[in-house]
Amino acid sequence: MGDDEGMSSRVQIRAATQEDAKCMDAIREAAFAPVFASFRSLLGDSLYELTQARDDRGQAELLASMLQPDSGWEVFVAEAEGAVVGFVSLKPDPDTRIGEIGLNAVDPAHDGQGTGTAMYEFALARIKEAGMRAAMVGTGGDPSHAPARRAYEKAGFEASIPTVWYFKQL
Repeated sequence: MGDDEGMSSRVQIRAATQEDAKCMDAIREAAFAPVFASFRSLLGDSLYELTQARDDRGQAELLASMLQPDSGWEVFVAEAEGAVVGFVSLKPDPDTRIGEIGLNAVDPAHDGQGTGTAMYEFALARIKEAGMRAAMVGTGGDPSHAPARRAYEKAGFEASIPTVWYFKQL
């Protein structure tokens, strides 16, 4: 058994609470810092500020909104040795019967230790338990999202639709 498998067995998943919000936001900020830096590098400072920066800065508010009882999102945290080391959100849609994995992150200090695998296995089981026929997750195609793509593929996501966003400063 590899290190990855051993760690995932030590990760516990539980429903997130408002008391977890600060820790979850710190994990989100640390995990997404390289992504936002990549976007800035790809777009350049000026175009990044015009097109992407607002959404990136708004991600903290998005996470806070997902924790609200009426958000439609179910949010869970991953704990290892009593500390929150990641989080995952999911939303089953009873109309389409598609469950979406939304905003999620693993503390960079715990990358490669099975936390993501445990979270996605849990989320997929919860989505299936909710009666969904399919699950989806969105991620970026840029190099900074390569670890996320590998994690989703490891969790069994096979089919994807590549998307490219083009920008032009006017």
